[in-house]
Amino acid sequence: MCAHYEGIKDPKTYAERYSAAPPQEAGKVDLWPGYLGSYIRRHPHADVGDEAVPEREAVIGSFGLIPHWATDAKLARNTYNARSETAASKPSFRDAWKKARHCIIPAQAIYEPDWRSGKAVSTRIERADGQPMGIAGLWDSWKQADGSWLHSYTMLTINADHHDLMKAFHKPTDEKRMVVILPEAAYGDWLAASAADSMDFMQPYPSDRMAAIAPAAQGLF
Repeated sequence: MCAHYEGIKDPKTYAERYSAAPPQEAGKVDLWPGYLGSYIRRHPHADVGDEAVPEREAVIGSFGLIPHWATDAKLARNTYNARSETAASKPSFRDAWKKARHCIIPAQAIYEPDWRSGKAVSTRIERADGQPMGIAGLWDSWKQADGSWLHSYTMLTINADHHDLMKAFHKPTDEKRMVVILPEAAYGDWLAASAADSMDFMQPYPSDRMAAIAPAAQGLF
């Protein structure tokens, strides 16, 4: 599961890699659950036929999905990852899943704990080519007490017990999980996909296209 990741710092890179103008608001780059970061979704009016309406838009939201029934935003601390196998039935995620509120979460890297030394060692995980990742997610909106709306998002995860790289992370007794890193060619299809087709995108990113960078003293990679 991923509770810590690095967003995209450079606005030009953001726009070029995700075909969306970065949000004008300043979200954080070093992100933890409850922090405000950005995600990309299909523009709500992308089908109206107006060339002035972009196909995608970037939105600032809370890292950790906050469903409409939540009583406060603290729930985000527990909803930053959604198991793809159960998202359709879990109260926190089922509405977003049913409505196919798909999003892409821009990330330069994620961080996971490596326990092979006997203690947790925070390890940076990137694409091997150094290019930004596009993580598959779900988004939602929550009405706050003052009447304003707070957007939020979660990363979708899959089993990684047999993934050559990601099986090394988390405690030995825990199920191995990994976020869904989308191929760039699938970005548009994912944003436009129906709920019925969502699981087709829940595929592991090839381990030979990923790189793990642990502190040099560990010598684990």
